[in-house]
Amino acid sequence: MRSFGKTARESLVARPALWLAVATLLASALFILHPRIDLDVARLFFRDGTGFPLAQLPFFISLRRLGQAVSRLMAVLPVAALLVPFLFAGARFVFPPRAALFLITSMLLGPGLVVNLLLKGYVGRARPNEIVDFGGSLDFSRAWEIVDHCAWNCSFVSAEAAASMQLVALAFVVPPHWRRPVAIGALLFCLVMSVNRMAFGGHFLSDVVVAWLLTLWVMFAVHAVIYRADGPFTDAAIAGTLERAGTWTKGMLGGIGGRVRRYVAIFR
Repeated sequence: MRSFGKTARESLVARPALWLAVATLLASALFILHPRIDLDVARLFFRDGTGFPLAQLPFFISLRRLGQAVSRLMAVLPVAALLVPFLFAGARFVFPPRAALFLITSMLLGPGLVVNLLLKGYVGRARPNEIVDFGGSLDFSRAWEIVDHCAWNCSFVSAEAAASMQLVALAFVVPPHWRRPVAIGALLFCLVMSVNRMAFGGHFLSDVVVAWLLTLWVMFAVHAVIYRADGPFTDAAIAGTLERAGTWTKGMLGGIGGRVRRYVAIFR
């Protein structure tokens, strides 16, 4: 008779996106039903009279900047990898094109669309350092509660927690023997960066946890589509599309340039 633990692990491996969706719902329910969790965790970093003092220390400020720099690098490198065959037909890929497409797409849809464009601009939750409980002037609101305490770049959910969790995507595209250490390193980095944001009074615990889970959910869903065994997104297909697009673009720009030069020559 198979153990429950083994069955659960097999189900998690077979349907990770489903279980991440369930985890997101359960975590959200916990924070909605017990909003004191957010306030109690935020209070750990708060001091009367000084607010959130770690936000003023150079080390923690530099730590935040490091996280932001790594996130920008994660966005730029896969784009640069796809630009090589786009600009230079027949050029050798410095990174597998399907892996680059996965990294770009998961980042655009997770931290980009779901986190920044939809939730942060719609839910309207004030940050811990802005609410009355911690010396601010705004009211506290629960996770997922639609309020008008903030117009843009709001607290729910954490963009930096989502961006740092995006590093886990690297574990999908590195050689198999590197996957576990890369995943562990990415998760530890994400934990440090996320706790740092809470220490600044910039986010509640629920902002961070929901951002993690949503980012992972999008990541696994995108991976399932792009790496589907019978899907259209093969390295060869992506490379061919990029080369054809690059050739067409250069031809079009060359034609426009020729017409501009002929037009300018009229006035010489």
